[in-house]
Amino acid sequence: MTDEAEPTDTESESESTAHHTDPFGEKIQDLRGRLKNLTQPLVDSLDSRLRDQVDRRVDEKIDDRVQQLVDEALTARLAVIERAIADIDRGLKELQEPKSD
Repeated sequence: MTDEAEPTDTESESESTAHHTDPFGEKIQDLRGRLKNLTQPLVDSLDSRLRDQVDRRVDEKIDDRVQQLVDEALTARLAVIERAIADIDRGLKELQEPKSD
């Protein structure tokens, strides 16, 4: 009689699976690696082009918004200047009118 316990069926199956490698699984990993190596330059190129497109579009939107804000600010300042000129003009006309005492 030996002190060692005999392995159960599930233990012997898991040991044989651990020692046995799946050639189909290795082929899949190899194909995945090759596919990744072949497609990576394309993915990088697309990524770069898309990033450039997005950057250009964002810059255009920012430029449009900044231009709109500048136009609004200039319009508001021009209105203030026009009112000031009108006020000065009225003041000058009042000063030029002869006063009758």
